[in-house]
Amino acid sequence: MKTVLELRNVTKEFPGVRALDSVNLHVGRNEVVGLIGENGAGKSTLVKILAGIHRINEGEMLFEGKPTSFRSPRDAFNHGLAMVFQEQSIIQTLTVAENIFLGREQEFLRFGIIDKRSMNSAAKVELAKVHLNCEPSEKCSKLDFAARQMVEIAKALSLDGRLDSDIVILLDEPTSVLERREINLLFEIIGELKAKASIIFISHRLDEVLEVSDRIYVLRDGAVVHETASADASITGLHEHMVGRQLDHEYYRENKQRSSFGDPVLSVRDLTIDGELRNLSVDLAAGEILGLAGVVGSGREAFARCLGGLMLPSSGEILIDGKPVKLNQPNQAVDSGFGFVPSERKSEGIVSGLSVAENMTLAAGKRFSRFGFIRFDRERTECQHWIKRLQIRTPSVKTPMQSLSGGNQQKVVLSKWQIVGSKVAVLDHPTRGIDVGAKEDVYELIREMADQGIAIVLLGDTLEEVIGLSNRILVLRDGEVSAQFDAPAGAKPDQLDLISNMV
Repeated sequence: MKTVLELRNVTKEFPGVRALDSVNLHVGRNEVVGLIGENGAGKSTLVKILAGIHRINEGEMLFEGKPTSFRSPRDAFNHGLAMVFQEQSIIQTLTVAENIFLGREQEFLRFGIIDKRSMNSAAKVELAKVHLNCEPSEKCSKLDFAARQMVEIAKALSLDGRLDSDIVILLDEPTSVLERREINLLFEIIGELKAKASIIFISHRLDEVLEVSDRIYVLRDGAVVHETASADASITGLHEHMVGRQLDHEYYRENKQRSSFGDPVLSVRDLTIDGELRNLSVDLAAGEILGLAGVVGSGREAFARCLGGLMLPSSGEILIDGKPVKLNQPNQAVDSGFGFVPSERKSEGIVSGLSVAENMTLAAGKRFSRFGFIRFDRERTECQHWIKRLQIRTPSVKTPMQSLSGGNQQKVVLSKWQIVGSKVAVLDHPTRGIDVGAKEDVYELIREMADQGIAIVLLGDTLEEVIGLSNRILVLRDGEVSAQFDAPAGAKPDQLDLISNMV
């Protein structure tokens, strides 16, 4: 098999940090290579080197056997290497076609003006490759996250037929927001794409890496610690190489699951959101974890966002400690005792330019101010307490949030609502996009929150996660509750029981 892309003894250093340490990696023609590792293992740095964002300090990169150093992502793209970013690079104010051919508009110039008809026609060809049924002239702001992800992939696939060189596509967590049906479609597309390109597939979902990859590299502490053919690997074995220890058999901490609860904290009566949810009623006690299961559009996301003050109910009633509350805005939800952890952490959960401390105390400003002035000493002491308690890996409380790994960012978001003193925590995919080791830390934290008497509404990243963590599960279908299951430790419902009521 011809080697298309190769790294030889690549080292990358930042001030005070060696992010990559003598990494050797190769990708063959028409091969899918899986890349896994915990947050902070070096995956992001490695793919940014491949994509032309970072430069190598030592070692070399070869593309089609020739030493190469891409000057920018555009340079990498023009040479045949395209990256589909986890956080997306789609410009939502542009159309689908404009996003696919962004930076290549000159290909559609006619008398100095972009021929939109020609561009839209070319975009349709690329959209067909990802089986996305939308109009090329439609604004990307009107598409949901999953559809925008497919537009990203269509943009990468537009290299096919344009270059004489080999094509390498980097897929960074491409399934993190997709439902199983969409994931199956993506894997089908990857199977078709292998005939034309090589692929580097990055994911925290080890079962998916095993399913779609030919070979797998495991990174830990900036170094490749394991390379294996997927046929010779297992989820347990990969996990052990990633974290350097055996997988805890109590992965979801069921041994710490509560069996008794406090008084009812949250009561929902006949809650309706037009077009999303109908007549949902439920009670939730202090320390209880209520899991929500359902496909996209079932109403579970709408319910969660309503509790976070991000969607207005059409009718019905929400009560905290027996008293009706209005949740017309996020600040009203916070003041009423709700803490909301959104699924899209980067855009909704954190302020990346602010420090760790500022993000932790963002919703509790009054606690750390006096006569209109922030008491930085008190804020620093509180934040240092939570950094130590949650084992957040950060140089200091002043470190910008954007410098932290995804798992550590999520711990900061979760600590924010404990600092506020939330009575109800709404966790919308709290482990999305974080690695196996960080997930264990988050599961531990969720159990601690329950022990503190916080009532938790959970939308899990997988059905297995919802079942493993919850005390009780509501299944939603077409905007209504279709079933309810008790889920005590040692007597969990089967996934098939839930699925039969989801679809």
